[in-house]
Amino acid sequence: MNLAWKEMRKNKIRFLIFGSIVFLISFLTFIISGLANGLSQDNAALVKDLPEGQFYMAEDADESYNLSRIESSIQEETLNVQTNAVALSIQMGFVHDRSDKPLSVAFVTSTDSPHFMDVQPGEILLDRSMESKGIKEGDSLTVPSSSKEFTVKGFLDQKKFSHAPVAFINMDDYKLMHRVKEMQLIFIPGMEKVEEIAGLETFTKKQFLQTIPSYTAEQMSLNMIVWFLVVISGMLFAIFFYMMNVQKIGLYGILKALGLKTSALFKMMWTQMLCITAMALCLAAAMSQGFQLVAPEGMPFHLSLQATMQLSMVFLLIGFIGASVSGIQIKKSQALQAIQQGEV
Repeated sequence: MNLAWKEMRKNKIRFLIFGSIVFLISFLTFIISGLANGLSQDNAALVKDLPEGQFYMAEDADESYNLSRIESSIQEETLNVQTNAVALSIQMGFVHDRSDKPLSVAFVTSTDSPHFMDVQPGEILLDRSMESKGIKEGDSLTVPSSSKEFTVKGFLDQKKFSHAPVAFINMDDYKLMHRVKEMQLIFIPGMEKVEEIAGLETFTKKQFLQTIPSYTAEQMSLNMIVWFLVVISGMLFAIFFYMMNVQKIGLYGILKALGLKTSALFKMMWTQMLCITAMALCLAAAMSQGFQLVAPEGMPFHLSLQATMQLSMVFLLIGFIGASVSGIQIKKSQALQAIQQGEV
C-alpha cells in the first residue's frame, strides 16, 4: 500500500493523465447508457411499467400487434378463466387541437384493469408531455378521420409508446373510431408458467418489447456502443500498466531480490488501479447524475443509481482484469535482469 502511494505521488502527472482518460471514457459511457435507457422509456414506457406477465396476440399476426385480432369468444373465455387478465389495443394516430394542429399520439384502450386507465366515453387521458405542446385539461381534441371529439380529463407521467405520447380512450370510442370489433392483445400479469391458448401466440414482456418497430435496432446500437467503450477501458488499463511494468521490470527484480514477494507487487498495482478508477468513476457518476438534472426537457435521458452502480462495478472488474493481464511482466522480472540493466 505504501509503495503504491509513494509511486503515485512521485509520478503525479502520469497517473493524473491516466485517471483523466478513465474519467472521460466512463463519463461518456454513463451518458450513452442514460440515453439508451431514456430512449427505451420513450419508446415503450407503457409496456415496461407493467408487471411481469404474458402477452398474447393472434398467431396469424406475424408477431405484429398491429395485425393482431383476437376473436371475441377467445377473449371472453380467457378473461373469465384468468380474472386478472386484460384485453387491450394500441393504435398510432393523430389528434387535432383547437388550432387544427395535428399531434401524434398512441391511442390505447383496455378492459377493466388496475394496470390501465378507466376512461369514460368522450374523454381522453394524455401523457404529460402534451402539456408542452399547449394542451390543457378541459381542452377539446378532435380526430379528423372519424370526426370524434374528446375532452382532456387529465395527464399522466411517463406514458409513452413508440416515441409518441399515449392517449387513453374508452373502449367503445376506440372501436368506433378505428372501425374494429376485436381487441389486439391479452395481457395476464404475474403468470409464471406459460399457458397455451388455442389460436394465440404468447410472449413474455421482454419478447413483446422486441416486436415494437425500431425498439430492438435502437437499443442494440446504443448498447453496442456502451459495451464497446467498456472494452476500450479494459484495453486502456492493460496497455497503461503494461507500459508501466516494462519500464520498471528491473526495479521489480531488485525488489524481489530484497525479499518482496510477487503477490505484494501485484497488490501494489491493484491498489493503484483501484484508487485511480474509484476516483474517476465517482466523479463521472456525480457528473452524469448532475447532467440528468440539467438535461433539456425534451431529451430522453434516464440514468438510475442502480444502472450507474452496475456500470461502475463492470469498469472495476474490467480494470482489475486488464491490470492483472499486464502484470505478467512482474512475474517474469528477475534480479539478474535488473543488474544487467544497471538499475539500482
